[in-house]
Amino acid sequence: MAPTEDPHALAHIQSLPSWLVGRVAARGRGLVAEAIAEEGLKLPQHAVLAAVSEYGPVAQADLVRRLGFDAKDVVLLLNHLEKAGLARREPDPKDRRKNAVTVTPAGAQVLARCAELAERANSALLAPLSEAEARQLMELLTRVYEA
Repeated sequence: MAPTEDPHALAHIQSLPSWLVGRVAARGRGLVAEAIAEEGLKLPQHAVLAAVSEYGPVAQADLVRRLGFDAKDVVLLLNHLEKAGLARREPDPKDRRKNAVTVTPAGAQVLARCAELAERANSALLAPLSEAEARQLMELLTRVYEA
């Protein structure tokens, strides 16, 4: 074995909190993605629809800033949502040169179903824990996140 090789390097990486949190996050995203696929949405589409619901009517540029997505991606995501009848773009009443995006009644219904599906997916993620452990984990993760 060369002097620079460490037979425990991978084990060390896999013991780091950052690695474990990343793996759990990936599993959670996968469970939620699979769940909301029942409604015909992918995670980024769901995020855009939720942001439009929360902030709408909202200019596309504001969506880009709030979500941190690339502007071209937001246009494509909105195209999908509009084609599916979940959102609509209309001239912004504050600035007629811009479009404002709103959620349609069908979009609001899909969001409500997605919320239920995401809750179920997260319950499955936390299933190995007791209710008290799940609450404690959420409190600890929130503290780490907010630090």
